[in-house]
Order: sequence, then structure tokens, then C-alpha cells
Amino acid sequence: MLDMMGLTFALIGAAVAVFLSGIGSAIGLGAASKSATAVLSEKPERYGTLMLLVLLPSTQGLYGFIVGLMVVMKIGLITGPAEIVSWSQGLQIFAACLPVAVAGMVSGIHQGRTGAAGIMMAAKRPELAFKAGVIYAAMIELYAILGFLISFLVVKAIQIGA
Repeated sequence: MLDMMGLTFALIGAAVAVFLSGIGSAIGLGAASKSATAVLSEKPERYGTLMLLVLLPSTQGLYGFIVGLMVVMKIGLITGPAEIVSWSQGLQIFAACLPVAVAGMVSGIHQGRTGAAGIMMAAKRPELAFKAGVIYAAMIELYAILGFLISFLVVKAIQIGA
């Protein structure tokens, strides 16, 4: 039983990375999509301008998915027989997954809300859609990228087996 604890911790880490960043993306996409739908019902010609603001929060889910996939590949569930993962290695992997999970969830939600505000602004002032709307939402992306990079580099550095 104890010999499976490491593998369990590692898989929980992968699941947390994928689920929390995916939840943040879904909530953010929902907020931005609602605003875009409202604007497009009156001004359908703004579809192209608003699409970027709607899509920006989706990257957080992608970052979590990449880290989760890295973990599953690292422990050998896709590439062959599962590696022997000690409980301390499993906890290390779990901890390594937390930055992308938390940063992805929080930034995805806030990026969607910022994108929604930018969409509403673009309805009245389309010339500011990129200057303010996209730039403000993209500034939030930096923290999702930082969480992704930390998780990516730490998962890569953890030695399994041996």
C-alpha cells in the first residue's frame, strides 16, 4: 500500500494542475463570452475584435494540461510501465503542480473578468479594444505564465526512480 503513495500523490498533482487551471479558464471564458454575446447582438461586425478578448483565458487551461501531461509521461503511464515513485517524490511532483494550478485558476477568472470589461468598453469605444482591453487582459497572463514556468521547470527537474 505504501509503495503506491508516491504514484498517488503524483497523479493527484497532475489532476489538480489540469482541473484548477481548467476551472479558471472555463469561468473566465464564460464571463468574457457573456459580454461578447451581448455586444455582438447589437454590433455583429465587432466579432473579430472581440474574439481575442474572449479567447485569452483559455491559455490557463492549456498550461495546466501541459503540466499534467508532463507528470503522466514522467511517471511512465503513457510511455511504458509506471515508474516506482517514492512518497517523497510524489509529494515533490504534487507541490510542483500547485503553481500552475493556483495561478491558472485565479488568473483565468480575473482575465475573463478583465476581458469582459474590455469587451463592454469596445462596444462604445472600439478604438480602445486593443489598447486597453487586450493589453490589460494580457498583463494578467504574465502570472499564469510564471506559474506554468515554475511548474514546468520543477517537474522536469524531479528525478524519478533510482
